[in-house]
Amino acid sequence: MTKAHFLALGAAALALAGCDKAADNSATTANAAGPAAPVPPPAGKDWSQVVSATPEGGFLMGNPNAPVKLVEYLSLTCPHCKEFEETGFPALRDQYVKKGTVSLEVRNYVRDFVDMTATLVSRCGGPDPYFPMTQQIMEQQTKIFEKLEAVPPAEQQRLQGLTPAEQFKAVAALTGIDQFAKQRGVPQAKLDACLSDKAAVDKLVDMQQKANTMQIPGTPAFFLNGELLQSVGTWEQLEPKLKEAGA
Repeated sequence: MTKAHFLALGAAALALAGCDKAADNSATTANAAGPAAPVPPPAGKDWSQVVSATPEGGFLMGNPNAPVKLVEYLSLTCPHCKEFEETGFPALRDQYVKKGTVSLEVRNYVRDFVDMTATLVSRCGGPDPYFPMTQQIMEQQTKIFEKLEAVPPAEQQRLQGLTPAEQFKAVAALTGIDQFAKQRGVPQAKLDACLSDKAAVDKLVDMQQKANTMQIPGTPAFFLNGELLQSVGTWEQLEPKLKEAGA
């Protein structure tokens, strides 16, 4: 992640780079034993309200002992991830995670400086607000792209001389990510601290590099009980795999 990366990325590159999923409509067979029985959640909660940080750097929603463990790598600047967030995540959460039979761990795959800025904000409050913040940033993705396209060349040139932390703050202001955060209760001091957190940046870069060693084909990418699902990027492709695993 160098300072020049931001300047090399237009909105079209943000929309396409590293965000490819090949369609695979092959049929899958449901688990012969049928779905697992629901697991009672902790008192006063449902499983979608149980969120924790993982050693790998992600955030896990649901029963940590669920028999079906799903890991998703996503990018906040990936339109395919936005599509899954809108069409797949609600059903995954409500029909499977809340039953206690499936846990969902999300790991960020950061592709560019805009992605890094948005991701630092999504993780700023820790586990509890992470999933709502991720969902709401995805909803703002198109507006973020539009504001990015409007950045004048002279302003892009100015960003070259900034440190990474200063660039993240500038990108947050240019794209409206800073106002997004403030509207959701993140005070300016907290926002500045999160955008300047080198340890958090290093963790995200490390997570992305480890994902590269696993040869994920693009984002979103899914691992089901430790196995990478090839050519699965939509809810229509993922749900049969969950059922096959006994979710």
